Amino acid sequence: MDFEIGDKVVYPNHGIGVVEEIQARATECGEIKGYELRILANDSRVFVPHSSACDIGLRPMVRASEVRKILDMLSDGRIDQHNNWKGRFKENSDKMRTGSLFEVANVLKGLTFLSRQKSLSFREKRMLDRARFLIVSEIAAVEEKPCSVVEERVEQALNSSLTSSRPRQRPVGSGRRSDA
Repeated sequence: MDFEIGDKVVYPNHGIGVVEEIQARATECGEIKGYELRILANDSRVFVPHSSACDIGLRPMVRASEVRKILDMLSDGRIDQHNNWKGRFKENSDKMRTGSLFEVANVLKGLTFLSRQKSLSFREKRMLDRARFLIVSEIAAVEEKPCSVVEERVEQALNSSLTSSRPRQRPVGSGRRSDA
C-alpha cells in the first residue's frame, strides 16, 4: 500500500503517525525509499522502508464502519486466552505486533478480564495500558472525538462483555481457537 505526505497511518505498537516525508536514503546496500513518520503520541520520528511497510504492519487508520465492529467485539462476551502466563504473554505480544486493531482489542479484552480476576504482572499491566491507549486513540482520531468520550464507550463495551463472559482457556501448547 502506498501512502502520501500528510496521511495518517498506524505504526504497530506505537499508534498513529503522520507521513511527513517520502524520501530515499543511501545505505551500504544502495538507496532505500521510505516513509518518514512522526508518531503523534510522543512526537518521535521513524523511518519505514517502503519495501517492508506491509511486513511490519504499517496501515491506514480503521474506517468508521470498522469502529462499530471493534466495539461489538469488545462487548461480545467471548474471551479466549492461554491459562499460563508465558503462553498468554507470547500470544498477546504477537497480536500487538500485527498492528491490527482487532487483535489489539482481543488483547485489551483478555487482559481486562484477567485483571478483574487477579493482579497482572508488571509486563501484562503495561501491555494492557498500551492496548487501551492504541484502541482509544485510534477510534478517537477516526471519529474526531475526545479520548475521554471514546474511553468511556470502550469501558462500557468491556463491562458488557465481562459481565457475560465465560473465558475459554487453552492449556499449554494448544493452538489458536478456530472459529470454523
